[in-house]
Amino acid sequence: MTANDTTPLPLLAAPPDSPQQLVQQSPVRMTARQRLIVVLLLTASFTLAVDFSILNVALPRIGADIGFSLEHLQWIATSFALCAAGFTLFLGRVADLFGRKRLFIAGMALLGIGSLVGGLATEPGLLLAARVAQGLATAAVTPAALSLLTTSFPEGPLRDKALGLNGSLMAAGFTAGAILGGLLTDLLSWRWAFFINIPVALFVLVLAPKLLTESARAHKTRLDIPGAVTVTLALLLLVFGLTTAGEKGWADAFAWGPLAAGVFLSVVFFFIEKNTAHALVPVTILRRNNIAWGNIAGILAFATETSLVFVLTLYLQQVLGYTPLEAGLAFAVLGIGTVVGGTIAPKLIGRLRSKNTIIAGLTVQAAATGSLLFINTDQASLIIVLVATFVGGVANLAAIVGFMVTATTGLPDTEQGLATGLTTMSQQIGITMGIPIMSAIIAAALLNHGTSSAAPGQVLGAVLPAIGVNAALCLAAALLVAVFLRRPAPARA
Repeated sequence: MTANDTTPLPLLAAPPDSPQQLVQQSPVRMTARQRLIVVLLLTASFTLAVDFSILNVALPRIGADIGFSLEHLQWIATSFALCAAGFTLFLGRVADLFGRKRLFIAGMALLGIGSLVGGLATEPGLLLAARVAQGLATAAVTPAALSLLTTSFPEGPLRDKALGLNGSLMAAGFTAGAILGGLLTDLLSWRWAFFINIPVALFVLVLAPKLLTESARAHKTRLDIPGAVTVTLALLLLVFGLTTAGEKGWADAFAWGPLAAGVFLSVVFFFIEKNTAHALVPVTILRRNNIAWGNIAGILAFATETSLVFVLTLYLQQVLGYTPLEAGLAFAVLGIGTVVGGTIAPKLIGRLRSKNTIIAGLTVQAAATGSLLFINTDQASLIIVLVATFVGGVANLAAIVGFMVTATTGLPDTEQGLATGLTTMSQQIGITMGIPIMSAIIAAALLNHGTSSAAPGQVLGAVLPAIGVNAALCLAAALLVAVFLRRPAPARA
């Protein structure tokens, strides 16, 4: 993969002379059917985003109810993340070859079944099986829904608007999950965090066959089994290693060992794809500048914002003394910011183009995150947190929508499942890798102070370096995009 490779893909045309030409090629309003499709697909995507975080605040109570030991509680989250990240690229390509509508419906059915099993589970093994099913459903539905969304609209303002809504609702879903999980656990039971998915799955399963149109299957193309197995194992190992690093430190053999194996298998995967006629990820696609650098920007955008939520959760609870539910409610401001960001992002893209939107979003996010270096043990610091997370949420979502538009532009409809599989994989990797990195920084800071104490002053002294690194990563991502990302050419109709 090189930034300077300009080899064009087949079926691509030269870019239009001006942004106005793109606007003129597409209708400016959605049809009634398109609106219903957007509601259906975004409902599914929002629900899956909620599932990432809805159980986090309930973990201690789940452990007490069904017999999970404290050291094994993390597997409730890890089993979900492993499957969601590990299988997304493979299932994204399956959607291209065998039908996005079919995979979308099958994935929502699996989500409903897994949620029912999880809500009724009475022992750890059954609960983990339910989380695996939910993770596999996420890996199937997310790229299928996103590719159905992109192929429902031509490149231009309507697709940008749909992607903006998708991005804002998915980002809001991560925040809503923490709030909803706390409310359900306190008012009803943690089991309702599973049961709430069932009516959503039924709603989608009733409407999807009537509204969605099946995508054309790729002509005479076989599934790349060696590539699929290799990349899935690589992603599983990388996610497992990153998760272990956040819990036990980077020196642990179960952290660096899987990471090293995952990197090795990633290299093997590249050479398999280079020499395979029916590649899972054609090397020509990876060489496209907007695909490569767009996804790098996406990984960093998701890694910084989701890990900042983790850092601020520690600050709010262990420095300011908030309860888990109060901390979750404080992040409602971030959720509002993400919705605003998703709403204004298409307008920014129309004026600035996607590259400049990514740069502006990440730069503003860096500034907002940097302002958090002024927090302290005073309760008044909450004002800084609320303002910074709102501004950072708006900016981060603008960058995320810019990344999604960039990384799905310039490809024919037959490869949109692959493109959205890549963007979904970038999202999952970013979400997974950010928290272990911030955890390692916090742990190292505590050790440098010669303590592992959870006293407010000590936690604050460990949180601030993590915030500084987070802001620096945002700025570095903006600089990388500014230097290396070039404007993608749109695909021919």
